[in-house]
Amino acid sequence: MSVFTKVERDELVALLRHYDTGELLDYEGISDGIENTNYFVTTVQREMVLTLFETHSFDEMGYFLDLMAHVAEHGIPSAHPVADRDGHYLRMFKDKPTALVDRLEGTSLDHPTDAQCATLGSTMAKLHLAARSFSDTRSNGRGHDWRMATAEKLLAKLPDQDAQTLRTEMAFQQSNRFDQLPGGVIHADLFRDNVLWSGNDLTGIIDFYYACDDAFLYDLAVAANDWCVEADGAFVDSRFKALLASYHAVRPITQQEANAWPAVVRAAALRFWLSRLYDWHFPRPGEITHRKDPNVFRRIIMQRQKIQAPLTLDS
Repeated sequence: MSVFTKVERDELVALLRHYDTGELLDYEGISDGIENTNYFVTTVQREMVLTLFETHSFDEMGYFLDLMAHVAEHGIPSAHPVADRDGHYLRMFKDKPTALVDRLEGTSLDHPTDAQCATLGSTMAKLHLAARSFSDTRSNGRGHDWRMATAEKLLAKLPDQDAQTLRTEMAFQQSNRFDQLPGGVIHADLFRDNVLWSGNDLTGIIDFYYACDDAFLYDLAVAANDWCVEADGAFVDSRFKALLASYHAVRPITQQEANAWPAVVRAAALRFWLSRLYDWHFPRPGEITHRKDPNVFRRIIMQRQKIQAPLTLDS
């Protein structure tokens, strides 16, 4: 989350007249994240998050908001969009597609425990299963083709050693596709800052704005690369096993998926190394912006390149 588009108080008051949320009490910009403009909004009736979508079109935003409503209504702890008086989740505001969603209780974690990783794993599997009844589809906008095209744009910007690492990874990914794995709707960005907790209770999954149809295992790999790592990028074995075992207990991982793990976990690391490099070398202006360190995922890729064996699954 970030602030690229400044919202004045009178503008927000005018927007809220389209909703049954009561009088505005307070609002403030949110500096975390890198893609959209976000504000915390407090009215006399409820607390919400206002998001102005900086890169998505009005038409494509309907997918994300309908998905959020679907999973929330199917028992997944997540933020439900707020409908306006006409029953719509999405409006145009300051020339941007804009939505309000309920603000959830809880905070994100810096240092998850084995037990919290286990809870995340089972919740992710339940999310994958719950979304099977969601009728809309969307391809992964940060999938294989995006990764290869973005890598080409960045090669000339990188030091020689990083460029060589990227070329090596591009060649590996071109030879190790995983398009035929079991899949469906995934979150695709299930980092620690997109999950809220109260103690060991997972209170909400947020920020579904990269959700898409892709391999379930890719979603698990994205989470593992953030939740289960040391500072050097290596997996913390106990956390990783807790995440994997709890996911597998709800949606069993197939042998095909287990065999594909080395390629999938590297693709997940590559996706976020590339997006962070791109934001670093091609920054967008904003009132409050937050660029994340790309070297975190360079270290993770170097560690993942050591993985050659399939996942070991307990039956």
